[in-house]
Parts: sequence; structure tokens; C-alpha cells
Amino acid sequence: MSSGSATCPEAHAIEPIFGEEMLQTVAALTPSVVSFHFGLLERSAIEILKETGAVILASATTVREAVALEAGGVDAVIAQGMEAGGHRGVFLDGIDLGAVGTFALVPQVVDAVQVPVIAAGGIADGRGIAAAFALGASGVQIGTAFLACLEALMHPLHRELLLQTPGEATQVTRNISRRPARAITNRYITEMNKSGTEPIAFPLQYSLSGPLNAASRKNNSTDLMVMWAGQDAALAEVMPAGELLNKLAKDAKAVLAKL
Repeated sequence: MSSGSATCPEAHAIEPIFGEEMLQTVAALTPSVVSFHFGLLERSAIEILKETGAVILASATTVREAVALEAGGVDAVIAQGMEAGGHRGVFLDGIDLGAVGTFALVPQVVDAVQVPVIAAGGIADGRGIAAAFALGASGVQIGTAFLACLEALMHPLHRELLLQTPGEATQVTRNISRRPARAITNRYITEMNKSGTEPIAFPLQYSLSGPLNAASRKNNSTDLMVMWAGQDAALAEVMPAGELLNKLAKDAKAVLAKL
């Protein structure tokens, strides 16, 4: 979930996404886990969610962000490396910062906080999971690998391209939503980079990129489509999500056994 954090001026360029109404709605649903991106709510709001029994997670892209999240009451920190697909969870300082790789970020966050750390970014197979545990992580968060799963509501062309995308064919762009996010490089991203146009406030930039994305999907073209992907995209495999989960666990155990 996105949050209008007081520590993130960029999130306050417009009305915060996660307001009082959203807070009460989530609390009423009593989810087992509530995960935040782009910062954290005020401590009083976090306590309301905790009273429902929810475990609170939040993403950090730097050590300073991880420390701030721990102070804010999270139960675990998601250490998101720059390899991750989709939006980066950066919320302190400038939105163009937080470009730290997973291998460098995870052990530093583990040393800086007392709560469990979940590694994210560039992890798509058993080898990556084992590496995360070796770095001190208590768990992993995997996104791109599951995009190829049969249950994911992916456009067929996005899924097809995902499987053929090497890490260097993705890039972090602000031209989709204003916030930095990693996607597969295509005509839209390339042309917007050339234009030098400054994106408008988050999430209003979607009002520009959204219709182009919808039209591209309708016309079965990847030119203007939004195609989130991490640098580990080429490791993805098409299979049911449950099968992938079992494979990841089995492969990780095998790698750890060898170590």
C-alpha cells in the first residue's frame, strides 16, 4: 500500500493516498499483513492496525529509511535493492536516491535494525533466496518471477517479453508515475527520456501514461505499454504460482545444503 508519509514531501504534492477513510477500511478488513510502500503512517495509525492483529511491513531503500521504519513501529523491514521491478520504496531525502543494490543493502540493514529484514530486488530463484539468508535476511520478497505465473493478469506480450529481457534491458524511470520505478525499456520510455519533459506530481502522471498504456494493450503493442520488471526478469518461468513457490523452496534448500 502507498502511504502519505510525513517524511516524504513528494507524497504530499497532492492529497495523500492513504487517509483516514482508507485506514478505517483496512482496519475493518483485519488483514493478517499490511505492507507499506513510500513511507509509513503516523505511529498512532500504525497502532490502530496492530490492534487488529496485523503484522506491519514497509519498504526501505537505504539504511536511514530502515531505521526510520523501525522507529515508526514496523514488525519487519523490506530491504528493497535497486534491482527490483516496479516502484522503488524510497521516501526520505530525494526520490532519485536509494539506488543501493540488494547485496550491499541487506547486510547493512540487518546490522542497523533489530526487527527481521526481508530481502527484495533481483531474487527470482533458489540461489537468490539462499544468498539473501546468507546476508542475514529472515525472508525474501519476490515480485518479477511471479509475473510470469499463469494466475498473473499479464498481457500476453508483456509475459512473452519478460522471459526474454536481460537485466540491462530494464531501467528506472520517473515518466510513468513521477516516482522512480523499474520497467522494461520500450518506445514510451525512450521517447520520454529524449523529450526531457519533467513528469507532473505523483500520481497525476498516470493521467498521461495511463491512457497510452491502455491503448497499447488494446492494440497488442508493447510500444507504449507499462511493463514492470526487475533485473532478474530473464530468470522467470511460466508455471502456476503454487508450483513456483514449491520450486523456490526446494531449490533454496538444495543450495543451502551444499553450503
